[in-house]
Amino acid sequence: MKIILGLGNPGAEYASTRHNVGFMTADLLARRHGIRLTTRRHSSRLGEGTIAGVAVVLAKPQTYMNCSGDAALSLLSRYRVSPQDLIVICDDMNLDLARIRVRASGSAGGHNGLKSIIARIGTEAFPRVRIGVGRAAPNEWIDHVLGEFTSEERPQIEEAVARAADAVEFLLREGPEAAANQFNRRHPPPETPAPGPEQPRDVEA
Repeated sequence: MKIILGLGNPGAEYASTRHNVGFMTADLLARRHGIRLTTRRHSSRLGEGTIAGVAVVLAKPQTYMNCSGDAALSLLSRYRVSPQDLIVICDDMNLDLARIRVRASGSAGGHNGLKSIIARIGTEAFPRVRIGVGRAAPNEWIDHVLGEFTSEERPQIEEAVARAADAVEFLLREGPEAAANQFNRRHPPPETPAPGPEQPRDVEA
């Protein structure tokens, strides 16, 4: 049994913000694997199912970001699994927009949701999948993470959320180290189509 925790803030006003890419990834995994996130327990909306042949609990904490650890601790206790069986998906404003980073363990890196989880469960030793939401200007990080993506950024984030879901599936099959090797490389930019033959132009007499 694995617990997959997508971090974010509950409420329609936060649904499209940078801080909620963890929720977005959890929703995508739920759609891909037919998991209904309709149960309300353990300070979360959650559902049980199977991903990559592994039994999982997929959950979105309803505590607001800074208290995500309450949900994490409750879920670990209820399902009697170790922190190493917890996979956290969250945003990262220290990563370039749409970059993915998988780690088997590590510090919170300034992320309040991860800080809360580490404080409540008492260890940094749990895998996480982080999604770059672009770097904030000094003293503007709150407005940045609670702001929405621009129309130009949205296609990149949709692709990043899909790759983050891929990373979770790969991690479940192969483990966090293999997933890090596969997904931490910089995603290549889209290929630019080769120019076609030059078209004749009208010439004024």
